[in-house]
Amino acid sequence: MELLVLALVVLFIIVATVKFKMHPIFSLTIAAVASGFFLGLSPAEIMKTIGDGFGKTLSGIGLVIAFGTVIGIYLEKTGSTQVLASSILKIIGLKRSPLAINLAGYVISIPVFCDSGFIILSSLNKAISKRTGIPVMVFAISLATGLYAAHVFVPPTPGPLAAAALLEADLGLVLLLGLAVSIPVSLAGYFWAKLIGKSLKGDVKGDDVSDKEEAQLPIKPIQAFMPLLAPIALIAMKSIVNYPTHPLGEGVIFQLLDFLGNPIMALLVGVFFALSLGRNVPAEEKEGWVPEAFKQAGAIVLITGAGGAFGAILRTMDIASMINLESSSGVGGLLIAFLIAAVLKTAQGSSTVAIITTSAIIAPLLESFGLISATDKSLAVLAVGAGAMTVSHINDSYFWVVSQFSNITVKTALRGHTLGTLFQGVVGILMVILLYFML
Repeated sequence: MELLVLALVVLFIIVATVKFKMHPIFSLTIAAVASGFFLGLSPAEIMKTIGDGFGKTLSGIGLVIAFGTVIGIYLEKTGSTQVLASSILKIIGLKRSPLAINLAGYVISIPVFCDSGFIILSSLNKAISKRTGIPVMVFAISLATGLYAAHVFVPPTPGPLAAAALLEADLGLVLLLGLAVSIPVSLAGYFWAKLIGKSLKGDVKGDDVSDKEEAQLPIKPIQAFMPLLAPIALIAMKSIVNYPTHPLGEGVIFQLLDFLGNPIMALLVGVFFALSLGRNVPAEEKEGWVPEAFKQAGAIVLITGAGGAFGAILRTMDIASMINLESSSGVGGLLIAFLIAAVLKTAQGSSTVAIITTSAIIAPLLESFGLISATDKSLAVLAVGAGAMTVSHINDSYFWVVSQFSNITVKTALRGHTLGTLFQGVVGILMVILLYFML
């Protein structure tokens, strides 16, 4: 009966989101309430469990998501994303410009939503294509896959943040392992672009990126990178100083890095660096930036909280005892997490919803999977992320951003972008399994 309930509520979430276009906040909340009644909980128990699950999930990441979104908005609005892309292009060189575009997308997508990142940099694709003679589709796929890699693996992107909260994984470890997985996944997208891009056709019409516009920006590369690098470095250092051997001791340095490395403080430091990017922008022009960021963050925060509420209800089910999970321990558990996320992603289109829903489903199963240690839980987060990028197709808004801003047909986008995300997802789960055996 409990397994039937689980299957029905997951099916409901998919149908409600895909067919009836219901917002995930509503579908997840309704699924949580319905599950509670089907499982025999009293109305009071349902409400208490939902409230506790919602609050516990958001207690650690609500502000982190909000601060991360502010950083993204400031990078986008001040033109710092262009500075980041140009800096990476100069380092890697024009001859390897598709690789530069791929890595630029990867870096920019850590705080900026991948849809926005592609829109901002799509004109750069066309400009460099004209200068180098390399087909524009090579750049389009390189950029799209680079943006996508960080989107599902690297905090403070909302998806990995939500998964870390739901699976109670150490965020610093998720960040470090996420970088180890996502960089090869991003490069896999670049190699796919090199392989398939030249056989695809895209229209290169559109204005070039204006050198004059970029020159007017009083932003140096180090200033553009600091809102990203500072939080990542601080969160990573917290994980290092808290390692069981305490490599830096337990004195003042430990206490300082432990405090600043808390994700809330680390992202707040990043916000101050981001705010400095807009110091030369007129006050009336930037006064709406922070409210816009909080508007974006609000939806993600509420979806994450609804996922936490759904997960709390599912934790009242003893799913593990109903399934023979002995053969699914370790690697099997990671593969199950990957497959559930891939099915949800492919069915309803949103990577974030797939990550949150899958994390809520597998959270009660981690112990049965043998995924108990901090490293195991972090790898489970990344396995879910790998599934949540498999695959991006016509029900995904990002698919349409890539196709429309690259001036290509649906068929071409399916061949280039969709197959590319499938390739990346497979590479992602293989990297996760490799790290599982190594660590």
